[in-house]
Amino acid sequence: MLTILAGLIPSFLLVGLGGLVRRRLSEAAWIGLDRLNFEVLFPALLFTAAASRKIDFSRVAVIGPGVWAIVTLGLIAGYAARRHGPAPFLDFAGAWQTAWRFNTALGFVAVATLSHADAALMAICAGLAVPLANIFAVSALSRGGNLGLVQTVKKVALNPFLLASVGGVAVGMSGLVIPAVVLAPLQLLSDAAIPVALISVGATMDWKALARLDGFSGTLVGVKLVLLPATTFALCRILGADVATTSILTMFAALPTASGAHVLAAGFGADRVLVATIVAQSTLLAAITLPFWIALVEFAP
Repeated sequence: MLTILAGLIPSFLLVGLGGLVRRRLSEAAWIGLDRLNFEVLFPALLFTAAASRKIDFSRVAVIGPGVWAIVTLGLIAGYAARRHGPAPFLDFAGAWQTAWRFNTALGFVAVATLSHADAALMAICAGLAVPLANIFAVSALSRGGNLGLVQTVKKVALNPFLLASVGGVAVGMSGLVIPAVVLAPLQLLSDAAIPVALISVGATMDWKALARLDGFSGTLVGVKLVLLPATTFALCRILGADVATTSILTMFAALPTASGAHVLAAGFGADRVLVATIVAQSTLLAAITLPFWIALVEFAP
């Protein structure tokens, strides 16, 4: 347990650093950093993590249905918060997405603490989960807004995380070796992704959000941080999944919600503050729950 905490504490300290330096940059500058991460740095990380090593199709065939089931369960279970939530469906949809979306940055941090999984498996999880998670989120927000079918499909299909992840997994499965001169600059970009993302999360997060935890946000956060990993771990054990699959899927299910969920919500006109509060609550509570789930998969007999 101490080893796991030692692996995660530096990352949470970077989140804390972001909170300390938040006033050193303007809000527009932090938004710009988030955009840089979304469009360039994290796509580079997702691509290189998957493309730099050989990926077995059998592993993809197991992880794919696993992450799709996790995301779908988050969608279904998260709807239980509807009766506690805001009356306008658009505002509810903006918050609802926090029950199934996931923080990719913390995923790559957490996977380093697992002894039976690696960054390539996390890249597969992200690559296969991003399309469905975005389809669910954009579809729900579109129902509450005015986005048409063509625009919805375009938003999902052109998502940089999706393009980078699918491309990386395709290269990894093909066995192609990317020339070092091409891979090197991508590696440099990917090295910057996690630190920038964690500092930005701390800078834009409402650190007093836990005081506003109520029945609505508590249900959504509970689904994301407790129900999903508990169900995933139990089913993996019942179905006899191997240790690597159990570890990566349980860790993936235990991740806090995506730090940029409030940006997507605001883009559709939903209540941005409400979503940002739930994101902060999920991230802060994950400092307790994520080490627990990782310890469970690492030390379970």
